[in-house]
Amino acid sequence: MRLGINLGYWGAGMDADNLAVAKEADRLGYSVCWAAEAYGSDAPTVLSWVAAQTERIDVGSGIFQIPARTPAMTAMTAATLDSLSGGRFRLGLGVSGPQVSEGWYGVKFDKPLSRTREYVEIIRKAMSRERLSHQGEHWTLPLPDGPGKPIKLTVHPVREEIPLYIAAIGPKNLEQTGEIADGALLIFFSPEHAEETTLRHLRAGREKAGKGEGGGLGGFDVCPTVPLAVGEDIPALADQFRPYTALYVGGMGSRKQNFYNRLAQRMGYEKEAAEIQDKYLAGDKDGAAAAVPHELIDSTTLLGPVDRIAERMRAYAEAGVTTLSLAPSGFTLDERIAGLRAGVEALERAGAAS
Repeated sequence: MRLGINLGYWGAGMDADNLAVAKEADRLGYSVCWAAEAYGSDAPTVLSWVAAQTERIDVGSGIFQIPARTPAMTAMTAATLDSLSGGRFRLGLGVSGPQVSEGWYGVKFDKPLSRTREYVEIIRKAMSRERLSHQGEHWTLPLPDGPGKPIKLTVHPVREEIPLYIAAIGPKNLEQTGEIADGALLIFFSPEHAEETTLRHLRAGREKAGKGEGGGLGGFDVCPTVPLAVGEDIPALADQFRPYTALYVGGMGSRKQNFYNRLAQRMGYEKEAAEIQDKYLAGDKDGAAAAVPHELIDSTTLLGPVDRIAERMRAYAEAGVTTLSLAPSGFTLDERIAGLRAGVEALERAGAAS
């Protein structure tokens, strides 16, 4: 199991700190540094900035939003980032959610599975540097009855194949991700619930694609982002993540379409997930945070002293995680750097490094 670092979003006044975290992760031997985008900072610019000031660590989009760019534009961006970084780019994709897709990008949030499949097909075709043509439900290239013609990507990426990840939560999306991607970007991943909520669906997709030898996931990168907080007072550490968990379980998407709420239900928190959502959507964010069960937070984060974190890391490795991306807590740079270093120490104690 390798370690990654997830910087999340930029533009919140902590950009210098984020860069320092990325550079320290590079020095410590972390495998990959992910950056996110929603409707603020864009990920490609951030990743270019990080790649220019690091040496070994991969840079990854966690995620590029599918409604934000045409697939051909994403292929151009991926090829450029891979070239500029010296072959250190990982392409992470996701459909975002209905509110952002329709409210910010003006793109209808419909048929996310078939849209993702076509998007990946076009990207892979463009990245192969063959002349690009595609006839599908969502895209037709070139447009018919016009001046357009099949065009070939002019940029040469460093690698013939750039690793492609998909952010997946639901069973159908996980299965498709196992079928068409090289890795899965996961959130609220619990080792205790990994098989029924995540891994069996990924495995089914790999088998459908003829890649799952013996029902395994060999060569596929299982990559959850896991918040980390180091200290002795575990309940207090867990409380740091109550607003974060409540936001996702209660407020992401709509009442009818919240993937994180459904995940919490599949983990056995049906009643609690409903209560969190009811309170959050009613404007009671503090009440929603208070309704988050401690057990849900503890099972989806790394909390406590280094030895306890090491024990949990062993559980993640045994559950099949291959890249464990950390999101260290803390409002100061020193706190976040300390979390980075504790992650390395815990992994060494766990003996789970690959």
